[in-house]
Amino acid sequence: MGVPELLIIAGVIILLFGARKLPEMARSLGKSAKAFKEETKGMRGEDDEKPAAAEPQQPVQQQLPPTQPQQTNGVTPQSVEQQNKNAS
Repeated sequence: MGVPELLIIAGVIILLFGARKLPEMARSLGKSAKAFKEETKGMRGEDDEKPAAAEPQQPVQQQLPPTQPQQTNGVTPQSVEQQNKNAS
């Protein structure tokens, strides 16, 4: 893209939006870019501030010894999760 193409594009933009609105639009675009940059910097800073030791750890599930299935008149017992799923 050369200089003549850029001048044509600039001329079309001036015709479309008018010379009065261009400075206002540039200021608005600059403010938006600045706010976006600050937010992304803040998000990166939050990740860096958290020490590795302060991260929440997942609870360790203990394994229970296997139990013998109970006999209930030919009906197999359901786990609590299955009962809750069936109830809802």
